[in-house]
Amino acid sequence: MATVDDCRLMDIRTVFDHRGTIAIVESELDVGFPIRRVYWTFDIPSQAVRAGHAHRALQQVYVAASGSFEVLLDDGERQSSIRLYRPDQGLLLVPGIWREISHFSSNACLLVIASELYDEADYIRDHADFLAGRTASR
Repeated sequence: MATVDDCRLMDIRTVFDHRGTIAIVESELDVGFPIRRVYWTFDIPSQAVRAGHAHRALQQVYVAASGSFEVLLDDGERQSSIRLYRPDQGLLLVPGIWREISHFSSNACLLVIASELYDEADYIRDHADFLAGRTASR
């Protein structure tokens, strides 16, 4: 069963140049899973709370492409909070971990790299159901 310790910060490969920096993420090579979907969220009100769910199978990497935000991770026993603020660093999220995203800066852009296409059946959207499933799996 996954724990918050299975989620980890990862450095994203970068190429520095006097004209700017390029960040590179390649499927399986950099993230350890095939990339099936990439999306981003922006123009987020600073007091908004996003996510508020867990996934049954989906793996993701969250990147603060711009600005910053905080990610709360919950495995049913422990919680951990990680602030993302660098576009050359990502947070690998494994299946079975509840996540909430908050405290967005005014220019925040959350880039998400996902292992699967969107599938509503993969979501656990009720925290009580999440906790009940974790307890039943022990």
